[in-house]
Amino acid sequence: MIRTPLRVGLVGYGLAGSVFHAPLIAATEGLALDTVVTSNPERQEQARAEFGDGLRFAATADELWARADELDLVVIASPNKTHVPIATAALKAGLPVVVDKPIAGTAADARELAALADERGLLLSVFQNRRWDNDFLTLRKLLAEGELGDVWRFESRFERWRPQPKGGWRESGDPAEIGGLLYDLGSHVVDQALVLFGPATSVYAEADVRRDGAATDDDTFIAITHANGVRSHLYVSATTAQLGPRLRVLGSQAGFVKYGLDPQEADLREGKRPAAGTEWGVEPEALWGRVGSGESPLSGGGRPEPTVPGAYPAYYAAVAAAVRDGGPNPVTAYEAAAALDVLEAARRSARESVVVSL
Repeated sequence: MIRTPLRVGLVGYGLAGSVFHAPLIAATEGLALDTVVTSNPERQEQARAEFGDGLRFAATADELWARADELDLVVIASPNKTHVPIATAALKAGLPVVVDKPIAGTAADARELAALADERGLLLSVFQNRRWDNDFLTLRKLLAEGELGDVWRFESRFERWRPQPKGGWRESGDPAEIGGLLYDLGSHVVDQALVLFGPATSVYAEADVRRDGAATDDDTFIAITHANGVRSHLYVSATTAQLGPRLRVLGSQAGFVKYGLDPQEADLREGKRPAAGTEWGVEPEALWGRVGSGESPLSGGGRPEPTVPGAYPAYYAAVAAAVRDGGPNPVTAYEAAAALDVLEAARRSARESVVVSL
């Protein structure tokens, strides 16, 4: 039986909306990109050129609530400071919601949104796409198979070399903007650590502003002690002249080291799109990580571990199933709130030079 696709309203068509959400929504069976909220004529033309003349536009999110019965899902990809008010309005209009990370500036705000969604019986999901990165999926496979033994330390890096600030709200020093790397890339590495190793009991962090003209943290380290004893060492930086391994995971039997970022973001930025019957999220064998003990992977130690293909489309496929059939929410707001607990603790730790217990 052919079912009518769920009609999606997308709020925001900047980097997040145009590179990640719109292409993935359009590529997902059972979803149809219906309306894009942007008042920018150039962005409207960009969206129309890719998704067709049938795409509708709204200048403000409020225009969506006036015709909420014409939509089945709202995706919020606007600046961080707008996430809570727009998500609140969408839920009150009776619409399921996907919010880009971070869902909010505080864990309390995230839990308040989650409670509203529960009260209304609506889906509220958070776009933590890095759970579907190739390196993360590969590590989950290794852990499930017991290849590393008991994990003792998890190291995760999102490092870049951007010696000149780009400006914009993401690098603003205004706390209201919820900018800086702690809440940007930090949202990803903390979420991954909690998914893999469970709740945090304590947090220590160092956050620096390294670049001339930068207004918020651009070089940050977070150490998490998990309830099960695993220690996570997480690095997010725009000032790394020599990049370290993306993942280094040390266990009682073996370790896993993986260099290089998942290719999906770069492919999406270049205009490549996931499509049925085509290869997606696959990287060459030269970039596979290595599993072993007692030797450096850079000198050939250990064995190559085939990288599981990245799978960003799986997130929106799960969202469609959740909205239509009551399937599981792929990333809940309560999970996002737990990550925000850690980020808030990290911010306090860096500011006061203390270890924060949770």
